[in-house]
Amino acid sequence: MMDIWFRPLVWMDYRLEVLLAVIVPFVLLIWALFAKQEAMEKLLIIYWRVASLLMITVYLLIPDWKVGFISGFAARVLIAISLWFWVDLNEEIRDIPQNLFKLVFTSWRWAITGYCVLGAIAKSIFLPCGLSSNKVASDFCQVWLEAPEAYRSLFHNKPGNEGVLGFMGAVGLVIYIIYLAYFVLIRLGKQGRSALEQ
Repeated sequence: MMDIWFRPLVWMDYRLEVLLAVIVPFVLLIWALFAKQEAMEKLLIIYWRVASLLMITVYLLIPDWKVGFISGFAARVLIAISLWFWVDLNEEIRDIPQNLFKLVFTSWRWAITGYCVLGAIAKSIFLPCGLSSNKVASDFCQVWLEAPEAYRSLFHNKPGNEGVLGFMGAVGLVIYIIYLAYFVLIRLGKQGRSALEQ
């Protein structure tokens, strides 16, 4: 594969994703449970449901399935929306007195939002990779498949299992789409922008 000038940026994006989208929110969720901050806990649980599309995307990209480029873009957009969509949670979090946990949580919330918005803009350039088999085979697109392959080598190091892992990602994507459709078509109509049960 020829040298791609933005390869370091792609790997930096994956590293930031692990930090901001996995490690920090996991620590915050544990912290919220111990601090008994229900609103933040609820928002973090919602975040994890939405952000699961990032892991699904990794599994879709392992066998070079082009739909992974589209799901990766969609994940950034949906995460950014989910963190600010809920009126009741926004109000409850705003009313919490200032403390260290709220400062860390708010800082992460803005950081991951900015990361997802900028990431979605950057990923939009690569959306053609998800629409053409010829395009996805180009070095321009293949550079995005290096990190998922490294993940496979680290956690699923068995020769020839790319198709099985891709199938797992496809099943996850179908379940995700069904749940998202249920939320948009049924639950959103009943509860609106309220995260808590009425």
